[in-house]
Amino acid sequence: MPATYEIDKQRRLVITTGLGRITLANALEHQEKLRKDPDFDPSFSQIMDLTRITEFALEANDIRRLAQGTIFSRESRRAIIASSDLVYGFGRMFEILREIAGENGIRVFRDLDEALDWILPKSTSA
Repeated sequence: MPATYEIDKQRRLVITTGLGRITLANALEHQEKLRKDPDFDPSFSQIMDLTRITEFALEANDIRRLAQGTIFSRESRRAIIASSDLVYGFGRMFEILREIAGENGIRVFRDLDEALDWILPKSTSA
């Protein structure tokens, strides 16, 4: 998956954008690159925008492998944004596998604004 990411330290947020064809090899490569980034903190939240993926070349076993090797902490909030039913379904599979492992902060969305509303804390006025 040619993927780009941006680390917003102020909002404690990683924004990942998947582009083109996604495979297990390039998903793992992206995960490793992010893990090695000196600005990355496992406690940050993540928006994973997969709406620009043109080919989803992952199978159920690949999702299981990715779910086992997560680099984010269990306390992180992670939002997956999917436009296709296939990507949405595999996103839900990832969410469920992480729930079984004790992580409850993953949700799959169809809309970026809904994902941002869920992932970022609301500011309160006095």
